[in-house]
Amino acid sequence: MTRSFLATHPSVLIFLLILSLFTIGVTILSEAYGTAFISTSFVKTLGKTLCLCLVALAMDLIWGYAGILSLGHMAFFALGGYMIGMWLMYARTEEIVLSALANEVLPPTTEEVTNGIAAQIFGVVGASELPPIWGFAHSLPLQLLLVIAVPGLLALAFGWLAFRSRVTGVYLSILTQAGTLALALWLFQNDSGLRGNNGLSGLQNIPGLAHVPQAELSIWFFWASAAALGLTYVALAWLVSGKFGSVIRAIRDDEARVRFLGYSVEGYKLFLFTLTAMIAAIAGALYYPQAGIINPAELAPIASIYLAVWVAIGGRGRLYGAVIGAAFVSLLSSWFTGGRAPSIDLGFYTINWVDWWLVLLGLSFVLVTLFAPKGIGGLIDLAAHLRAPDRKGAALGPDDSALREKEARE
Repeated sequence: MTRSFLATHPSVLIFLLILSLFTIGVTILSEAYGTAFISTSFVKTLGKTLCLCLVALAMDLIWGYAGILSLGHMAFFALGGYMIGMWLMYARTEEIVLSALANEVLPPTTEEVTNGIAAQIFGVVGASELPPIWGFAHSLPLQLLLVIAVPGLLALAFGWLAFRSRVTGVYLSILTQAGTLALALWLFQNDSGLRGNNGLSGLQNIPGLAHVPQAELSIWFFWASAAALGLTYVALAWLVSGKFGSVIRAIRDDEARVRFLGYSVEGYKLFLFTLTAMIAAIAGALYYPQAGIINPAELAPIASIYLAVWVAIGGRGRLYGAVIGAAFVSLLSSWFTGGRAPSIDLGFYTINWVDWWLVLLGLSFVLVTLFAPKGIGGLIDLAAHLRAPDRKGAALGPDDSALREKEARE
């Protein structure tokens, strides 16, 4: 990521400029540091949208560039939320327990504090002991490490088994979806150690910052989300601009030929699958403290399908397309499902958008797939005059087998 890279890729600079202006604008209009034109709840919505844009970048890298349609990346997103949520809930409960025991004659022992924390957290599921998986919940650095390590190792193990067996196409998509469903069903059980269907709640209460109003906390998380999105965008743009990007595109277009040329196709796929899982987990770790709660429903396979729809509508194979698609669809979804979209009275039937939003989203996906495969990002390409080179039917490569102009456009 040298100076020359940014100079030769002005789209990256444009993206960073737009993101910076957007961040400054929201800050100026916020309740915490500005005119209070934007409410705290809407600042949180915008912060969560930036997190969804971040996981959409991961999806675009694995699907748009490498051609691997994973229908399980929102599981890694949720796991990142669970990992940070464990520390948030433990540390916040510890503050409450210590405050309750402060008036005792004798100072509480470590065991008494631990038992009190366990009773507070797991009493709702009829348990009174901390499960072994909460062994590091007291330590923020260790839980931050687990945010990356747990989804990363899970993706590494799954990817190694799948790619070494050369599972591809729709079969791999089904496997990722089945794995996501299995994980969600396990988390729904009370003995999973993560409070079953109740999930983890109160995550918006940051330990040690009880004196800081939510208006300020929301802006802090908004800044962190914007910074994570900007840094990841630059890193991925640099990654796909060189030889690595050329190889993964070649894997997408003709995997057998890339393998014949001597490249480790499975190694490239495994690296991408693991990397994008960790990016998704980081996005989840930033998202759920703003949402305030996480439960197993967040891992439902439909969430990963939504993610694929966002990228498709935005324009896969374009990093900015993934960001546009995620932002556009998620904000539109909030507007329709939040009851702010006016109902349409047809006389014989009233269209309530809360009920019809998913139908509209599905229809949009079908129309984009059939008639605008480049998505919204394709409009930007047209505006920037980005199109296939006009070589008058001449070969696009050094030999007779190179793609022709017509084929290159398809």
